[in-house]
Amino acid sequence: MEQKHFEVIIVGGSYSGLSAAMSLGRSLRQVLVIDSGLPCNRQTPHSHNFITQDGEVPAVISAKAKLQVDFYKTVQFFNGIAIEANKTKEGFEIKTDSEEVFTAKKVLFATGVKDLLPEIKGLAECWGISVLHCPYCHGYEVKTEKTAIIANGEMAFEYAKLISNWTKDLRLLTNGKSTITWEQKEILQKHQIEIIEEEIESLEHENGNIKQVIFKNKSNAAVKAIYFRPPFEQHCPLPSALGCELTEQGLIKVDMMQKTTIPGVYASGDCVIQARSVAMAVSSGSFAGASVNKELIDEVFNI
Repeated sequence: MEQKHFEVIIVGGSYSGLSAAMSLGRSLRQVLVIDSGLPCNRQTPHSHNFITQDGEVPAVISAKAKLQVDFYKTVQFFNGIAIEANKTKEGFEIKTDSEEVFTAKKVLFATGVKDLLPEIKGLAECWGISVLHCPYCHGYEVKTEKTAIIANGEMAFEYAKLISNWTKDLRLLTNGKSTITWEQKEILQKHQIEIIEEEIESLEHENGNIKQVIFKNKSNAAVKAIYFRPPFEQHCPLPSALGCELTEQGLIKVDMMQKTTIPGVYASGDCVIQARSVAMAVSSGSFAGASVNKELIDEVFNI
């Protein structure tokens, strides 16, 4: 790639990054999108709860989005991984894994998060297929099915209440001794939500479609879907390396304009949003792109 300097570099070219790129491309900005081509939902067969794209394959949505963004000739794409970010007098410098170096006035991170899955055999293979994180994204497709939740404590109680809206055939797997209160336990039992405290050994599945949960005591529970919210970390270490603050939840801290705590650095998508979904990522990316453009305009007017 001959061009090395841009007005904006977007690190991450999935839904949020592409949405930001469209806002900036339509604002006539010189933009570079650096992306590895490995979105976090690449294993998910269908995306839901995104109007006009409900039920579409995630890769199809991404491909169509990239094609539409590519129409704006001031936006360029680079296939690679950003491995280093530095502040310069003029803005920022981004180095990739192929040792390419690009510079820009502003940087937008749309890099998502990395789910830290437990070492339960079969869980990773089912993740995004039959082990789900969001009922709004996937709950309708498994409504009324035999369903389990892997969780414990206060989160388990709130999660069980939420999922019970989609199915009444529900059991809570605490994967060890329960830490929910007696009052919460009584409420769950009143609503016929079984609590199983056995430790989980594995998930028996076929091509990611779960058949049953196998416990370490060799008992089992037949289910068709499991809800699970794993801990996570930032997928990209560069925002922290630049000094961007994180929230208590581990998300990049941004203000109402998607600005991080480092001037000139913005963030959008799953790396800043607690409620992860394609629709939310697109929304925050679109707004972030407009916010970056506004700051560039204000700088021209010395505001």
